[in-house]
Amino acid sequence: MSWFSSLFNAVSAKRPRPEGKPALTVRERFSALKNLPEFLRLIWQTSPALTLGNVALRLLRAALPVAMLYVGQLILDAVVQLSQQPVPERVLAPVLTLVALEFGLAILSDALGRGVALLDSLLGDLFANQTSVRLMQHAAELDLDQFEDSAFYDKLERARRQTLSRTVLMAQVLSQAQDIITMGFLAVGLVAFNPWLLGLLLLAVVPAFLGESHFNERSYSLVHGWTPERRELDYLRQTGASDETAKEVKIFGLSSFLIDRFKLLSDEFYQKNKDLVIRRAGWGAFFAAVGAAGYYAAYVYIISQAVYGRVSIGQLTFLAGSFARMRGLLEGILSRFSTVAEGALYLQDFFDFFHLKPRIVRQELTGERPIPFPRPIRQGFQFENVGFKYRNAEKWALRNLNFTLQAGEKLALVGENGAGKTTLVKLLARLYDPTEGRILLDGYDLREYDPAELRQEIGVIFQDFVRFQLPAGQNLAVGRIEEKDNRPRIEQAASLSLADSVIAKLPGGYEQMIGRRFNGGVDLSGGEWQKIALGRAYMRDAQLLILDEPTAALDARAEYEVFQRFKDLTQGKTAILISHRFSTVRMADRILVIEHGQFVEIGSHEELLARGGRYAELFQLQAAGYR
Repeated sequence: MSWFSSLFNAVSAKRPRPEGKPALTVRERFSALKNLPEFLRLIWQTSPALTLGNVALRLLRAALPVAMLYVGQLILDAVVQLSQQPVPERVLAPVLTLVALEFGLAILSDALGRGVALLDSLLGDLFANQTSVRLMQHAAELDLDQFEDSAFYDKLERARRQTLSRTVLMAQVLSQAQDIITMGFLAVGLVAFNPWLLGLLLLAVVPAFLGESHFNERSYSLVHGWTPERRELDYLRQTGASDETAKEVKIFGLSSFLIDRFKLLSDEFYQKNKDLVIRRAGWGAFFAAVGAAGYYAAYVYIISQAVYGRVSIGQLTFLAGSFARMRGLLEGILSRFSTVAEGALYLQDFFDFFHLKPRIVRQELTGERPIPFPRPIRQGFQFENVGFKYRNAEKWALRNLNFTLQAGEKLALVGENGAGKTTLVKLLARLYDPTEGRILLDGYDLREYDPAELRQEIGVIFQDFVRFQLPAGQNLAVGRIEEKDNRPRIEQAASLSLADSVIAKLPGGYEQMIGRRFNGGVDLSGGEWQKIALGRAYMRDAQLLILDEPTAALDARAEYEVFQRFKDLTQGKTAILISHRFSTVRMADRILVIEHGQFVEIGSHEELLARGGRYAELFQLQAAGYR
């Protein structure tokens, strides 16, 4: 029911609707372009060969429009000249040669365009793949508590959305450069004829550019401000139509509740976006009319020059075509510039995620070499006044913990839900660092060891283990993924965890896809999944084995068999067991009782019963249920 609790809390909160980020100033808009050099560097790193080829083809294609217009001018002037000669003297060969040349240029332009599109597609796919890999790699380096922060998830969501959409930005940036070069060629002819035409062109197009820039900013502001709500929409959509939630959605009649919440959020976003796009369309039509008026004013001027004989018919066609082409290019450049600027704003979201740094790092990254991990562990773990508080939390999850976990000892953690047992385990695995105090391993602070090496020596199965949608063999190999091709080791782990009996019933055995997400997948019961998860711990072959409620979904017989094997497996190893079943925890050498994050008592089962404290009270309460 955890998914439902989180949903209920989310939709029950009375929070104000976001209005989006404030509109950016002109300086901030241009400042966003500082992200483009880094973006272009990433494109280059993706494939230098494809990038060079793309740029070369675009440079060639940029010169073709002015060449085709010039050849068109020569054709018209040649036709007019021939039409003024006597019929017997009219020879079509020169004109046909020019037509053939224009035809060749048209074919070349089409071929270059297709070549550019091909390289854009290949480079874009590579870029999307590499940035997705980079995003996953960086997420893997970050700390666990960062994943438990909603602001972090907003950054992660925006970065994830940018991974694919940035391939479009890549094509836009390269097209922008190509069109600017083409404009440079066309501008030479217009400036030679009348420099004022360029001024008229800018006057006609710039207002539309400013209008588009404004509305792009408002669109970015709306989308950015609604990131948490869009995540909630995705969650509602997934929850309302998912195999993981279908049973409880039907049993509790949650469909209407989820749909109503989705409609409320989606309709509110639709209305805000609707207002924006209507205003954008209205102002866009006005600026388009202004641009058209400027173009036709210039066109009338060029025609008048032809009428008075100041330019030839071919030159009229060249100038009118150049002006029309430049107007289209300039509108495209300015409009695309606005889009590129908007993309640069989103790039900031993309890079912001990669600027997040983990705090739990190897000591050598801070100037010191980490201490080699002890093999074997000789003294054990010592908690010295350890306290931990979650980020943005007011209460301490753990406080004033002082105890020692001896090497080779089996320690059980007992306490009510929320007492801090799982948090303690995460501190041991250095998924968190203590807020106060320290944890020692063989006399050295855990922070002096390499975190990756430390975790290699710890096998943990959490109560909320992940049900990976993978083949059965790989699901077990998750415990030591580098051994995914070691079938004997996988089968041994399955035998120790009793997962072999589960896999024996699967049609595809160890190759059978588990889970319903993919075709041919077979789902398992809760107890069967738990046996698979236990197998991962046995795959680990670690010095410290931690089982967090490992038998919660198992029947009594399976639980007994699991712990008989667990005792054999942990001979000579250090182990921590978290369980609410006192029949299970009494097998431990010592039992640590935690309440409200505080140390209560520690000792063997017999010692704690004789002491008559909190453990004895909890034991008698549970024992009464079996009488």
